[in-house]
Amino acid sequence: MQRQKSILSFLQKPSSENPSSGSSSYTEILQRRRLAQFLPKQLKQNPSIAAESVAPTASDLPPEVLGTETPPEKPRGRVLPSRCSADGDAGARTLSSIMQKLSKEDEHESSPDRNQHKGAFVSYSYSNKLDDSQGLQKQRTSFQHLSKDNVSIVDGSYDQVSSLNIESIPDVLEPETPAMRPLVPRLKRIQEDAHNFGDKRDTYFLDSSKRMKLLQDSGTKNKINGVVCETTGSKFEWLDPSLIRDAAGRRPGDALYNKRTLYIPPDALKKMSASQKQYWTVKCQYMDVVLFFKVGKFYELYELDAEIGHKELDWKMTNSGVGKCRQVGISESGIDDAVQKLIARGYKVGRMEQIETSDKAKARGATAVIQRKLVHVFTPSTTTEWNMGPDAVHLLALKEGHCDLENRSTEYGFAFLDYAALKFWVGSMCNDASCATLGALLMQVSPKELVYESKGLSSEAHKALKKYASAGSALQLSPVLPGTVFADASEVRKLIESKGYFKGSSDSRASGLDSVMVSDLAICALGGLVDHLSRLMLDDALRNGEILPYQVYSSCLRMDGQTLVNLEIFSNNVDGAASGTLYRHLDSCITSAGKRLLRNWICHPLKNIGEINDRLNVVEGLMKQSEITFIIAQYLRRLPDLERLLGRVKASVGSSAVLSLPLIGEKVLKQQVKAFGTLVKGLRIGMELLVILQKEDYGISSLSKVLNLPLLSELDDVLTQFETAVDDSFPQYQEHDIKDSDAETLSILVELFVEKSSQWTQIIHALSRVDVLRSFAVIANSSRGCMCRPVLVPPNSTSVLSIQETGGSILKVKGLWHPYAIGENGGDPVPNDIYLGEGTAGYCPRTLLLTGPNMGGKSTLLRATCLAVIMAQLGCYVPCEMCVLSPVDIVFTRLGATDRIMTGESTFFIECSETASILQNATQDSLVLLDELGRGTSTFDGYAIAYAVFRHLIEKVQCRLLFATHYHPLTKEFASHPHVSLQHMACAFNQRNGSSSMGNQELVFLYKLTSGACPESYGLQVALMAGIPKWVVEAASKASGAMRRSIGENFKSSEGRSEFSTLHEEWLKTILAVSRINGCDLDEDDSDTLLLLWHELKNCYRLLKGKE
Repeated sequence: MQRQKSILSFLQKPSSENPSSGSSSYTEILQRRRLAQFLPKQLKQNPSIAAESVAPTASDLPPEVLGTETPPEKPRGRVLPSRCSADGDAGARTLSSIMQKLSKEDEHESSPDRNQHKGAFVSYSYSNKLDDSQGLQKQRTSFQHLSKDNVSIVDGSYDQVSSLNIESIPDVLEPETPAMRPLVPRLKRIQEDAHNFGDKRDTYFLDSSKRMKLLQDSGTKNKINGVVCETTGSKFEWLDPSLIRDAAGRRPGDALYNKRTLYIPPDALKKMSASQKQYWTVKCQYMDVVLFFKVGKFYELYELDAEIGHKELDWKMTNSGVGKCRQVGISESGIDDAVQKLIARGYKVGRMEQIETSDKAKARGATAVIQRKLVHVFTPSTTTEWNMGPDAVHLLALKEGHCDLENRSTEYGFAFLDYAALKFWVGSMCNDASCATLGALLMQVSPKELVYESKGLSSEAHKALKKYASAGSALQLSPVLPGTVFADASEVRKLIESKGYFKGSSDSRASGLDSVMVSDLAICALGGLVDHLSRLMLDDALRNGEILPYQVYSSCLRMDGQTLVNLEIFSNNVDGAASGTLYRHLDSCITSAGKRLLRNWICHPLKNIGEINDRLNVVEGLMKQSEITFIIAQYLRRLPDLERLLGRVKASVGSSAVLSLPLIGEKVLKQQVKAFGTLVKGLRIGMELLVILQKEDYGISSLSKVLNLPLLSELDDVLTQFETAVDDSFPQYQEHDIKDSDAETLSILVELFVEKSSQWTQIIHALSRVDVLRSFAVIANSSRGCMCRPVLVPPNSTSVLSIQETGGSILKVKGLWHPYAIGENGGDPVPNDIYLGEGTAGYCPRTLLLTGPNMGGKSTLLRATCLAVIMAQLGCYVPCEMCVLSPVDIVFTRLGATDRIMTGESTFFIECSETASILQNATQDSLVLLDELGRGTSTFDGYAIAYAVFRHLIEKVQCRLLFATHYHPLTKEFASHPHVSLQHMACAFNQRNGSSSMGNQELVFLYKLTSGACPESYGLQVALMAGIPKWVVEAASKASGAMRRSIGENFKSSEGRSEFSTLHEEWLKTILAVSRINGCDLDEDDSDTLLLLWHELKNCYRLLKGKE
């Protein structure tokens, strides 16, 4: 109501002839306004009615309305443009539209609470007059400027300037947000607007929503919303892109430009109001943060942040708030949802809260301004919301050391944080030129954000970041300030000691960094993480966080980053999702903590046979005892996320400063009460489950060893005391009504509870282990194919048939099938047998040279073999009929054909870099998979590389090797090698129409592993299947035959090589070399070696004679 009265008093045409006309009642004035909506037609015919019947005189208005917030010394401007006559039709139409809008606004009165708000949101709608001849095709540009007391519009027609002085109205409280808008279809809104306003061409002032839709339809980007034009820049010159500088005065083109800061001229800062200074003093240091400013019961965004709110949240932008600048906002009831939406889009979001009430501010003086400060900065990597999902969210800091030029290795220090669980990990690693270990770290941690020195990472490290970040979740890079580096390790240690950080360590005997032993490089990375968190106001994590050591390869089966990508362990290679991955296959966990532990286990499979068998014993017991499996599932479904709840409770220690804040302090305390009560009740449910597993005899051996439980009887008594305290002090902890004494009561309870944090952590971890092992049992019982318990055996000390001592590694799998691949026509995959290495039943070659047609299933077989080994060493049942293996120390893979154009790496280069890592790091206990090595270059170069690598691995490294190739001369070269087994994926041909021509032969894949080499790869048949025209394939067939005949002579020697392998050749050379030594005395070992060589050659000769 106040708004309409002010506007009418301001728009009233001054009359010098009748300065003191008779007064009218306030009700009569309102009635006149309401009648205005029925007068447009009459006004159009007789404009004089407007002055006589509609517009009230100054004396008609109540005394308190006259001159409301309008400086008397400012003359009232003309309502109509100078080119429009008040007596003409245009004037009638304009005044009619104005009065109609005022009469409509009169129906919506503001509440008293809104009238008290000083930081009101003001919204006006204007429209340029549309050209009668062109309609909406041509839109005139208008530049608008809003000050406190007037709005001026400069018409872009170049020949007229129309001005309209309007007061700032303080009773419209908030911007229009998507949640506040009525859900009305667009067409219906346009129809209603057209009905209300009549002919659009005769309307000077249009409804704002209608105008926006019309402008969108006309293709313009000039979105006028109230008095703000999206193309209009900021009122502050120092925010102009052509003038903006950082705090040090550097322009964006400067190498040391700091985009986090902003330079504000001192003169501009002096002219600001107290509230403006509060905002810009903080904002100029946090230009990378979307900063919400608390005003009364609303949160506002200004200038550049307002553009983000307008773009991402579709909020209406107006000119008001602090300093009458561009702004958007939301009420405090919707701030949490708005913050989460911005965080989900990758923004950092801060909140400046009021740290005192308005009464306290008034007590300091009539002109005092409410004090505010930045309390917290939320980021995608430090979110703690209840709906954040089960996956861990990590913030990683990375420090690169010096490169060792001799072996091309680089040391890295790292530190990362799971803020929701309040846990820090620190460690270091050595990385080779392929950055495979760095890739493993990135795949294991899967960070949301990376903190690093802006010039501190090599180009190889940046390539690894691009490569492995795309394989998992999106990675946000946050380099430190240009020209700065992480602090030295000694300085970091002093800082941590002086600030009292990391007091939440589970080891009560140690505090801070004393509980971990890590390198100085890792401490430097931790220092970078500490600085980053301090800027985000996350002192609670630094004070109460638990710090732990982390090893990328910690006495486990090693899988580097490339292997995790190739085997699709966590994300598939199609769309990067979790479907079709080992993690998704094994994930039948119920609790979020169990899912996170499963991921950690997959990253670090076991190598110790005893530990593997302990897990297998529990899984086997759960499979046999379906009753206890059902009971476990019932209890686990009742559990909240205990790990994150414990982190929240630990973070609340020493949070009295936050609780003292007005308005939000009570909200934070309510959340803390809920978290503590939920944690205590959840621990009781978990304790009951663990007691059942301990007391009842379910025949599950090794359970207590795997769970590693503390003494439950003592913890049960302690937990009972906390339950009683919660029931007494917070009986309705889910929706507790806060009292004055609650903060002190909760603080005491939390401090006592955190003293036992190491024991609570053990309980939570034991429950997570139960969840994962139950998941393994469920997967084995519900499998569509045969599952068996793997048998782990130690490697033999010597190899009978080799002249060198070897590990005698073995891998025998019968009836192996891919656990989550789909067979032909949706059926089950075809099982196959893999035998590598020697065992008690006899000797088998430890290398499989695999050939077969394209699409014949070679890659699937290779992946299934690797997955079986990983599952076995996880302590899970394996998809096969029988599995015997000695533990694998490293899994290497060279699969698929990919390039990285953005990093300048070709397909062949990637193949060679991955192969180089294998040759440098593989051992005799490793499992190596090589698929079609050498295909990215010329035929002869590719064959030569494949030959050399294959020979080195089987004769020097002597690891378990699966080598798939289309280079068929390799099968001739190594056909008689005692360490190589030739096998192929079988296929067959179906004849069509009784003809044997290529076009009438259908290639059928049998997906069955068969002895011997495949005669060819049948690439032409696959080409036909792929849709290549028949005439092209026939021409290719003729060319293939000609090439075979022309170069066949060059490979005739390969036929002879199939009878005498490279290993026999080396043995013969050794005997000849020894025989040429004059006067040499051979000891007993040398004689035995020569005797073995002689017998091997003799047996080979007998075999050859037998074939003849």
